[in-house]
Amino acid sequence: MEGIKKHLEERSKKTISVLKEDLNTVRAGRANPALLDKVLVDYYGTPTPLKNLSNISVPDPRTLLISPFDPKSIHEIEKAINIANIGINPSNDGKCVRLVIPQVTEERRKELTKTVKKMGEDSKVAIRNLRRDANDELKKLEKNHEITEDDLKKALDDVQKATDKTIKEIDDVIALKEKEIMEV
Repeated sequence: MEGIKKHLEERSKKTISVLKEDLNTVRAGRANPALLDKVLVDYYGTPTPLKNLSNISVPDPRTLLISPFDPKSIHEIEKAINIANIGINPSNDGKCVRLVIPQVTEERRKELTKTVKKMGEDSKVAIRNLRRDANDELKKLEKNHEITEDDLKKALDDVQKATDKTIKEIDDVIALKEKEIMEV
């Protein structure tokens, strides 16, 4: 029974972690190095994460500065950013690549909040599926007479409380991201 609860807790944490990573890739009008986390550069024939090839800094709130460790890779980095389709055109000065984050319009902000809400809903669905799986496991244990009916009732209640707690955490993460997006 404890194994089922522990498994549910681990998977819930993983779901929230994935949600946070996905939300970092949503551009909110402010420069954030996490925006480039999923950019892979073809470095000598090997897809390599951009953050492994360069230093990414934020010189001002609307600019990302990418300083490659190997200056010869600057064109490959530019190409990878264009391919990643993050909606920002890179410019280079021969030594580094600059990404100027454009101001996000009110209409685009509303679209972004809808996208963020959908990500939150998808995460909630994943959590509910985890709850269903945990409940099924517990009912099997009771059916096989490995636990009593009272233990089952208590365990199902614990699973529901854990699910409610995780869903509230998802709501908090989404609300925070929406607030960040709507800030001008």
